[in-house]
Amino acid sequence: MAALQPARGTRDLVGEDCRRHLHVVETARRIAACYGMEEWSTPVFEDTRVFSRSLGDTSDVVMKEMYSFTDRGGDSLTLRPEATAGICRALVSNGLTQSLPQKVFYTGPMFRYERPQKGRYRQFHQIDVEVLGAAEPLADAEVIACGWHVLKALGISGDVTLELNTLGDRDSREAYRAALVEYFTAHREALSADSLSRLERNPLRIVDSKDEGDRRIVAGAPTIAAHLTPAAAEFYDRLRRHLDAFKVPFVENPRIVRGLDYYGHTAFEFVTSRLGAQGTVMGGGRYEGLVEEMGGPPTPGVGWAAGVERLSMLLASAPDPVAPVAVVPVGEAAESPALALLQRLREAGISAEMAYRGNLKRRLERANRIKARAAVILGETEVARGVAQLKDLASGAQAEVPLAEVVARLR
Repeated sequence: MAALQPARGTRDLVGEDCRRHLHVVETARRIAACYGMEEWSTPVFEDTRVFSRSLGDTSDVVMKEMYSFTDRGGDSLTLRPEATAGICRALVSNGLTQSLPQKVFYTGPMFRYERPQKGRYRQFHQIDVEVLGAAEPLADAEVIACGWHVLKALGISGDVTLELNTLGDRDSREAYRAALVEYFTAHREALSADSLSRLERNPLRIVDSKDEGDRRIVAGAPTIAAHLTPAAAEFYDRLRRHLDAFKVPFVENPRIVRGLDYYGHTAFEFVTSRLGAQGTVMGGGRYEGLVEEMGGPPTPGVGWAAGVERLSMLLASAPDPVAPVAVVPVGEAAESPALALLQRLREAGISAEMAYRGNLKRRLERANRIKARAAVILGETEVARGVAQLKDLASGAQAEVPLAEVVARLR
């Protein structure tokens, strides 16, 4: 019988892959805490309406990519395809709309039924930062600076460029929408079928089309800059000044859009050329209306999400596994004292292991195989004298140490 394999679009995280993954998540968690973010965790599946309302019934995610099912009680549930909607739902469900702003860090698996490709899976993992309840451009700048700080801490900021745009306020977008409809209508014969369907409903999504024919038309499309209201232009100016103050480098890209109605003002992506055509490793922006969709009051938000798998691929190398200490008993009388020492080391925060069986030679061979940094050798004579032999496995140096001092010496 053939061995069973992971389902298509999923993968196991073991060894180096798991160390890379954890390094990305733990680094992001640490940096987010420096920015005052509190970590939240929401269920891996939600009422389908959480996503259909927030993402829009006609979005590609809702129409083509969601893993939805009806449970035994007849409720429609969906494995989460993204984090923001669940965070907004949690804000309302937990009565936190009166305690704003809320600054949130989030990490976990997401699920989308899409064609697997490099760095993209049907079960994938994200890190996510959201600031809910702050309308000022400083919140946008702080969220972006947090993302940039994460990339720097991972050592990959040199491979990534921050691209920035504004979508303006509602009046700006209405004027821009009209200009796009006029422009794309004049080129409708050359538009893809998907873009034709978006022309009246949401022409901003055409600007983000991946179809090559559409992209040639989009190259000549108007940008939003000429349609910004004075208030929207001032918001964007203040954002750029804040980013300069935070020393976050950026380039402006007027083609970055968010196709859903609740996005406005800031839109940004951190992109790289090292992962092929799908080069975005972190992206986000400012939004309104999501909390209202969950039954809460009008609440502005701004945030970003990043794919852990894609960030992991950019790491120069995987972090080394923790080098343990090997406890090596010699003789039956040394077994119990060795176990006691093993547990003392672990309780002191020192990674320690002991082979389940074998003589001195075999246990030392295993210590080398697991790349132990030191071996603590306990024989019957050492137990009787209250000492242990402490061997540095890199240099080969060995010294006799009182049992009471072993933990301190290994620290």
